[in-house]
Amino acid sequence: MICPDSFKGSLTAKAAAESISRGIRQVLPKAKVELLPLADGGEGTLETLLPALGGEKRGLWVTGPLGDPVWAEYGVAGERALLEVAQVAGLTLVPPEQRDPTRTTTYGLGELLRAVCRDPIAEIWIALGGSATVDAGAGMAQALGYRLLDGAGDPIGWGGGELARLARIEPPKQRIWQGKRIRGLCDVQNALTGPLGAAAVFAPQKGATPQQVRQLEQALQQWARVVERDLGRAVEGIPGAGAAGGLGAGLVAFLGATLESGIQLLAQHLALPERLRRCDLVVTGEGRLDEQSSMGKVVGAVLEQAMVAQKPLLILCGQATPAARADLAARPLPIRVAALCDRIPDVAEAQRQAGYHLEQMAAWELKKFLAGDPIPT
Repeated sequence: MICPDSFKGSLTAKAAAESISRGIRQVLPKAKVELLPLADGGEGTLETLLPALGGEKRGLWVTGPLGDPVWAEYGVAGERALLEVAQVAGLTLVPPEQRDPTRTTTYGLGELLRAVCRDPIAEIWIALGGSATVDAGAGMAQALGYRLLDGAGDPIGWGGGELARLARIEPPKQRIWQGKRIRGLCDVQNALTGPLGAAAVFAPQKGATPQQVRQLEQALQQWARVVERDLGRAVEGIPGAGAAGGLGAGLVAFLGATLESGIQLLAQHLALPERLRRCDLVVTGEGRLDEQSSMGKVVGAVLEQAMVAQKPLLILCGQATPAARADLAARPLPIRVAALCDRIPDVAEAQRQAGYHLEQMAAWELKKFLAGDPIPT
């Protein structure tokens, strides 16, 4: 069973699974190989989950994170819709030199929700990973008719930096999402604020300077105070509230959504536990294996199910931290970890030919695994 996550910046989960499969067949050409690309609620969730639900893709033009139009795809399966934040406000939509989470917006997500809510949809799943924003869903709310006002009664602008000016929230008279179940799929459990919050942990990844991180932390605290007073929802400490730059908190505050583990939901709908029980060897992987991998991520979920099923596990990755290796070495399960960077020190080269190198590493490491070699240190 081959069930990797994407290798960010190099390979989609589907491409990674196909590369690993080719490597496996170099060693075991007659083996029955099943591919199950996975996602954790972030980028790739639509591509991974929609076929399993028997759905179809649709799309429309919405406002992107910088305010320019972007084409956003979403999925519909019966009365269920699947949206990906990365499609409308993703970091990949913003050139590196323009990344500034004090300015980027989730307005396009609100536009997408407006369109989806016009259809006979009963349930909406929103995959929260991969955003370029730290606006706590304020832009989304503005597109849905919420009035976010400053002390003078004027609307605030777009971006997380504007939340510091927020003084009052006025809900819309018409709530087109009422009666629909909205579920936010998270790949992290971070709270909204604090040392492990949206600003401190994720804003630097989205281009924020240390000064902007402090600015965004204060802005999110102000937003949370106004939300609790005007909307009656205390959201700062909710697990997953900090996902997608505080959008997790925004979904709860503005839409009454629930937050849950994206990978657990995918595992359930893709029948991951049942599939693992039928196989002899499990192969998973991701771009970077670190301490976060066991917390709401694909590799952690596969590891958990492999331990339940008592199936040996081969983990292939781009990089692996010593702490992650040590944690896996202590598990009561035959596990082998291999990283591309150990074979190819030139990161640019490893990324440029990621599919080929992953294929070759899969073949080499499978041979070692079958020979009973321990986890490399």
